[in-house]
Amino acid sequence: MIYDITTFGNPVLRKRAAKITEVTPEIKELAASMLETMYQANGLGIAAQQVGRTEAICVVDVPPESQGAEAALNEPVKMPLVLLNPEVSDPDSSARAKEGCLSFPDLYVDVTRPHACTVSFMGLDGKHYEVRVHGLLARAVMHEVDHLNGVLLVDKLSGAQKVLNRAKLNRIKRDTKNDPDQQ
Repeated sequence: MIYDITTFGNPVLRKRAAKITEVTPEIKELAASMLETMYQANGLGIAAQQVGRTEAICVVDVPPESQGAEAALNEPVKMPLVLLNPEVSDPDSSARAKEGCLSFPDLYVDVTRPHACTVSFMGLDGKHYEVRVHGLLARAVMHEVDHLNGVLLVDKLSGAQKVLNRAKLNRIKRDTKNDPDQQ
């Protein structure tokens, strides 16, 4: 099932995710639908809030050809990643790069994030995992974990970036308010 993507201005994006205590058939179906929605939208990741849900689940799929030099470092990480109750730790150095978000259509801004991090999570098999991710994959994981904590791309913008992008942000909010499916 392909979900409608929740956009900026919808209050569900600010809700903190609820922990998943067990992997049920419903959670597995949600993960499959989130992946389908992400692929349909040409995204690299999507979190539950972006499909109007509040469970602590996000999915990420960064193809090796998009990872550049970090592809070899990320080779042990099997795509797509389905992360239940993910937690990020051990950030390493930082990098500034363009970032977009399915909940902010047509907005791409420079964001500083750690270049690498460790993410621990529960998989769809109910087991706990911990992996080290680098580069674009790390950026995608941190972006989606931010969503699960109610942190949005707009929260990462400097004051100047907010001013420069005010018209786009206002348009996205206006479109969200005028879309009955977003309310």
